Amino acid sequence: MVIITLQLLVVPTAAQVTDTLREVKIKARKEQKIAKDERLNTFSPGLDLVAIDTVHFIAYEFQDMATLLAQQVPVFVKSYGINNLATLNFRGASAAQSQVYWNGVPVQNAALGIADVSLLPVGLMNRVNVVYGSSSALWGSGNVGGALMVENDLPDFDADGSFTQSVSAVAGSFDHYRFGLKSDLSTKKFAAGINLFGQSLRNDFTYNRLGIEQKMENAALRSGVGLVQAGYKINDNNTVSFKGWYQQYYREIPPALFEAASVKNQRDESLRLLLDWQRKGDKTDYYTKLSYIRDNMHYRDSAISLESKNIANQLYGEAGINHYFNKNHRLLVFTPIQLSWLNNPQTIAIVHQNRYALAGAYLFTGIKNKLNVSVNVRGEVVDDNSYLLPGLNAAYYVTNWLKIRGNVQRTYRVPTLNELYYIPGGNPNLKPEQGWNQDVGYDIQEKETTFHIKHSLSFYNRNIDDWILWFGGAIWTPHNIATVHSRGLQTTNSAEYLFRKILFKLSGNFQYTLATTEASYLPGDGSIGMQIPYTPRYQGQANFSVSWKDFYINYNHTYTGLRYITTDESFSIAAYQLGNVQFIYGKDFGDNTLRFTLQCNNIWNKEYQVVNARPMPGINFLAGLSFALRN
Repeated sequence: MVIITLQLLVVPTAAQVTDTLREVKIKARKEQKIAKDERLNTFSPGLDLVAIDTVHFIAYEFQDMATLLAQQVPVFVKSYGINNLATLNFRGASAAQSQVYWNGVPVQNAALGIADVSLLPVGLMNRVNVVYGSSSALWGSGNVGGALMVENDLPDFDADGSFTQSVSAVAGSFDHYRFGLKSDLSTKKFAAGINLFGQSLRNDFTYNRLGIEQKMENAALRSGVGLVQAGYKINDNNTVSFKGWYQQYYREIPPALFEAASVKNQRDESLRLLLDWQRKGDKTDYYTKLSYIRDNMHYRDSAISLESKNIANQLYGEAGINHYFNKNHRLLVFTPIQLSWLNNPQTIAIVHQNRYALAGAYLFTGIKNKLNVSVNVRGEVVDDNSYLLPGLNAAYYVTNWLKIRGNVQRTYRVPTLNELYYIPGGNPNLKPEQGWNQDVGYDIQEKETTFHIKHSLSFYNRNIDDWILWFGGAIWTPHNIATVHSRGLQTTNSAEYLFRKILFKLSGNFQYTLATTEASYLPGDGSIGMQIPYTPRYQGQANFSVSWKDFYINYNHTYTGLRYITTDESFSIAAYQLGNVQFIYGKDFGDNTLRFTLQCNNIWNKEYQVVNARPMPGINFLAGLSFALRN
């Protein structure tokens, strides 16, 4: 089945596309800020990370974060199929050990402890960074395997004043329709923006069931999303801002291959509010942020008269001081507080989980600015338990183009509210998962006038005790059952060559992960020495792109290796390869920009499953036209 999509869009960053494609020359090593949060910019020199570039933002603008990450980033996205949950697996970590942060605030569901990345629209974000390995001292407990960092930007304050208006329209097969509005206003003291869209899809793609071609049923999706931002510049040093993000998704849940039919559906409603104050000084910066998040999940299955409601709330506050002593010494001290509570309709009760922490990070720069060492520590209290999380990451520039880095971190994850109190099946006697994470690697960047190469290689190791796993019969219950050892290597590579105004780029990512059960509390456990379910040993992506003047075309190829679906490796899902194509044309007309985009996913029309018995769509297309109007 083929998807055809028409888009009319105005995006403030659209005019930057061709500049981004042509910019290939840097004369010397220069540190670039990749985020607004100084924990990532300054105090993480030894962490392994991937930053999503502008071109990929444009190519995937009308898709969800799950699609972007699965095609462009070395991380396994565990998708349960159309209209179902999609979670992250960083280097063999569980979904609950892989965190998502929005402008520095954790946004995983306070009850489930996980974030559904299929509900994160790419078009709402200005920056996306993927951080590998644990950094619990900086980001908090639960950050065991890695983290996805997404950020929104206010429109820039403009002394001359500016006003940008946008409209977007999308149409395609599977009865896919979408309409959106966007507007930004900037003055010398005030900036505001609004981004709204609604969409509906039938998702009735064709799939193979027991050798018979069928159309997917009960797979419709309807959603509405809105992001509102406002900021006021009190003076040159002080700025306050507000962000409000609301979204609602109604998803019919199609039948698995072992089901004759399905009438299941789920409504996901999220409200995220963030108030932020920033004060910039000559040597000392101050900040405070306060966030409230409410996640409402309503699941129905009328075939068995099942209805489940889950209302999770989170209040998050953080205050920090970032002090610059001199070029060799910097210090960050901050106090995160997170209060979570879950409304449990089954017992008409409210259960709580409260976290209080004091954290600090010290950065030393020496040896002619070649060495950066960050010592981090967090003391955290979760209900009646207290933990100390020390960590250290460092980087050394052997030359301007070669950096050696490393990271070691103690980490733990407390059980989620659902793991502790879910009815029926919660286990209030669960112990936290805890252990150590180490990774070491190097980065190479060499830029000349016409040739640019990037290469990074990381080796990682992680040992986690008291790994939590759900199992049982009629009623599933979580238990601390195992010690899990994850280790492997990861490499990202790219090469660019400029030939007569034509830019050629070849890139490739590869990841090998061996994540095995090393010990178990269960006698005769057949999982010892076996790979953790749904953790592919081999995974990779490759891209080849050509840019000329205002044209850009890219072929993306992904490989996901075999995944075992049982703890004893007795059953598995076959490996699969997918091809995807992205095309962009952008043209400026004064202050306005016209852009045409075309994308084809699964171009070879492969049949595949990410999760057992959940078929995925075959070939599908996305075509679009956009126009940016600025005053």
